Amino acid sequence: MAVTAKDVQALRAMTGVGMMDCKKALTEAGGDMDKAVELLREKGLAASQKKAGRIAAEGMAYAAVIDGVGVVVEVNAETDFVARNDKFVDFVKGVAAAVAASKPADLDALLAAPYLDTGRTVLEQQQEMVLVIGENIKVRRFALFTEGVSVPYIHAGGKIGVLVNLETDLTAQQVNEAGKDLAMQIAALNPRFLDKSQVTEDVLAEEKKILLAQMANDPKMANKPDQVKEKIVVGKLNKFYSENCLLQQPFVKDSDQTVERYLAAAAKALGGSIVLKDAARFEKGEGIEKKQENFAEEIAKLAQ
Repeated sequence: MAVTAKDVQALRAMTGVGMMDCKKALTEAGGDMDKAVELLREKGLAASQKKAGRIAAEGMAYAAVIDGVGVVVEVNAETDFVARNDKFVDFVKGVAAAVAASKPADLDALLAAPYLDTGRTVLEQQQEMVLVIGENIKVRRFALFTEGVSVPYIHAGGKIGVLVNLETDLTAQQVNEAGKDLAMQIAALNPRFLDKSQVTEDVLAEEKKILLAQMANDPKMANKPDQVKEKIVVGKLNKFYSENCLLQQPFVKDSDQTVERYLAAAAKALGGSIVLKDAARFEKGEGIEKKQENFAEEIAKLAQ
């Protein structure tokens, strides 16, 4: 049976799969539409392509240390309900294991990496999960640390995943509590920088500009000498550091000391050194524009 352009278009409308894949499936199926859909589903194309355009802003952020490698990943789904599904959670953990095993350079490399011992790539397993679960699912991002000691923290069942990386002469078990405290602080306050040394001149210049403009618009401050204004700016920049830089922030468990002092005291008590080298914080759906649902509209559509 000859495959027509109309048939290809109809199959594409049914499945959301590209024209060439639809044509191949119809040719292989001898023009049988149902068989062609089945073939596309077997290839993991139909369901995943159909759902690929749907917004996936829920899901899970997950952090772990696997075979000595610190990993944090974010995998998205469309609904919070699916994000609590055991199969979805297992998939997220499998993605983290794939990161630890393959140490990919970027997301494309991760998607092409083997997924556990399934014989599939991470991308193929992702497509399989779309078929099984019935929602758009996407591996969005990851970070990994291969050196030092990493400490993971997962907040609210996967709303936020944090991975802290430490340089230390102590064991992972010894520094776990301090690492967890740092991770919890990062989860709660989401500092822009780990240390004030990371604040660039551009950022400082912008802050100074804003502070000077604020004083210029304040009748009580506008006429003060420039050197006085400069001293005030320096004082306010210290406040900027304490609000935006992790190590200079007040420690959430004891606001009388900074995180930096807490870490130094913890290292001294353990008889070693602990240096914060890096950290990664993933919040699920962060930066993804969520679809605004109009439930009245949805009900009206169903009633038609």
